[in-house]
Amino acid sequence: MKRSMNISSTVPATRTFHPETPADADAVIAALQDHYSAAVTGLRAAITAFVQNGTPPPPGSMADGRFSYPALSIRFGGVERGDGDSHNLAFGRLERAGDYVTTVTQPALFADYLREQLRLLIRHYDVTIAVGASGQMIPFPYVLDASDGSEMGSVTPLDLARHFPTTELADIGDELADGLFGMDPDAPLPLALFDALRTDFSLARLRHYTGTAPEHFQRYILFTNYHRYVDEFVDWGGEQLGQNDYTALTGAGGLQLNKRTKNARDKLSDTAWRRHQMPAYHLVRPDGMG
Repeated sequence: MKRSMNISSTVPATRTFHPETPADADAVIAALQDHYSAAVTGLRAAITAFVQNGTPPPPGSMADGRFSYPALSIRFGGVERGDGDSHNLAFGRLERAGDYVTTVTQPALFADYLREQLRLLIRHYDVTIAVGASGQMIPFPYVLDASDGSEMGSVTPLDLARHFPTTELADIGDELADGLFGMDPDAPLPLALFDALRTDFSLARLRHYTGTAPEHFQRYILFTNYHRYVDEFVDWGGEQLGQNDYTALTGAGGLQLNKRTKNARDKLSDTAWRRHQMPAYHLVRPDGMG
């Protein structure tokens, strides 16, 4: 029996903030996460309905914002706060009055970064912040994850591309990096170097080449082209689990250890070297300091 899917047609309302203290940044991040989660959940449900029943997404869903990245907008009228030392900052600063905007993907993954940047802006500038749906849709490949048990059956990526937003390299925002941003004087100013599409594309490449989830990457990274060094690291990492806040040792292809393990290389198969161009192994701590 085919199941009917409840596909949400509700786009979260735009939320506007007039932050007074840096702590208000957390509410902005929560709103970004609400929008992003609603869009991803709705897109996955629509894909599942199409795969199971052949049901296309509702009319207008590609234009009404329900599958779109959240937009983060900041309006700065030119009034600075505090001791006026904002111009000494290398980041977290606004050059001039105006409207700034960017799209955001995976707010939970980038929460620490967003919090640091937003708190600086709130501390130094009198700003109005808005979070709402953007006109930039999430490509369907970025919400599909083989590890969640998704089954496409006979449905091909081309079938999905006929009904759902897909990856268009021409739409990826490199305007600022390429020196093309600002050609339209009436357009908002850029709030970030790269938009959500560019960020998701980079995260997908990271997963593709290393075989591991982007969220497993830690602050310190060792590069080597010698297999035996990797084996030694994996064995050592297995011995560290349960100590010094290390919670997991993950490897290419979704392999993971959570308990102290001797000879961990035997558990994290070296077949990854034949399936991934640059397989990675992560000794994970919740604070990212692995």
